[in-house]
Amino acid sequence: QVQLVESGGGTVQSGGSLKLSCAASGRVFQIYFMGWYRQAPGYERELVATINNGGTTNYDDSVKGRFTISRDNAKDTMYLQMNSLQPEDTAVYYCKAVVYGGSDYWGQGTQVTVTS
Repeated sequence: QVQLVESGGGTVQSGGSLKLSCAASGRVFQIYFMGWYRQAPGYERELVATINNGGTTNYDDSVKGRFTISRDNAKDTMYLQMNSLQPEDTAVYYCKAVVYGGSDYWGQGTQVTVTS
């Protein structure tokens, strides 16, 4: 089992920045892939960015150049630095971890609201 807890969400004006954190606990040594996803009201959950154990990152086109995903393995924490935020970035942001064997785990989500 892996437990994930997100933090760092909030309300920010357009053009502002936020940094989300996702703290992992439990069988963290089994994690090989982590990612950030978001879900806006009335929309399906969508991928934002991912990072694997080798440090390879992947971003949705809508956030490339604005968001940066990173991991601090010593702290078992993943981050999402979000710059130049726009109202369309408003959503609940979730972190996900995938472990060897294929099971995945989700956090409870953190709300990000960007006002114009």
